[in-house]
Amino acid sequence: MYTRIMNFLAHLHLAATAGSSLLGNLMADYVRGNPDGRYPPAVAAGIRLHRRIDGLTDTHPAVRNAKALFGADVRRVSPIALDVVWDHFLARHWTRLEPDMSLSRFARMAEAAITPALPASPEPFRHLNRALWRERWLERYAEPLFLEQVLCRMAERRPRLSALGHIYPEIARHYPALESRFWELYPDMLRLARHTAATGQLPEVFL
Repeated sequence: MYTRIMNFLAHLHLAATAGSSLLGNLMADYVRGNPDGRYPPAVAAGIRLHRRIDGLTDTHPAVRNAKALFGADVRRVSPIALDVVWDHFLARHWTRLEPDMSLSRFARMAEAAITPALPASPEPFRHLNRALWRERWLERYAEPLFLEQVLCRMAERRPRLSALGHIYPEIARHYPALESRFWELYPDMLRLARHTAATGQLPEVFL
């Protein structure tokens, strides 16, 4: 459950690009098994898109190369840290990727789309949403200090992830290289989302 819990902004942005359910894509990590029949078809399709994106991201060469930048003492938790890092770069470069919609406006749009469905969603997901929107996480991902705070909080709350508490100096040291890896990864993710919007199909590999 903890391996894919922080790249909220990327999943919401890719869902919007794909014309997919924002609720399904954000909630996917809180849903086990087959979502069909348990949720409306659009939400179930969003959950499947989220899972496909995760699977393809894990095998992307840019992600493999990014993981290799980290030392042995933190490499085990580097995939979790990278989820936060990708959201950081997406927030930082938002206007380059979405010149016609500010990040604040996008966040408010996403909140308005998701909030009405929260009463019927899993309790942990409702708890996430209470903090996500109130504390403006999506906008604050652009701040390096917030990035560090997020990682330290995760380390404090989950003993198995304690290495996250001292991974930020490595992120700072490799910042330019990680930013380059983001620009190798994210355009591929956008192509996947646009393909899904155009065809209604989830590709098996990057296009």
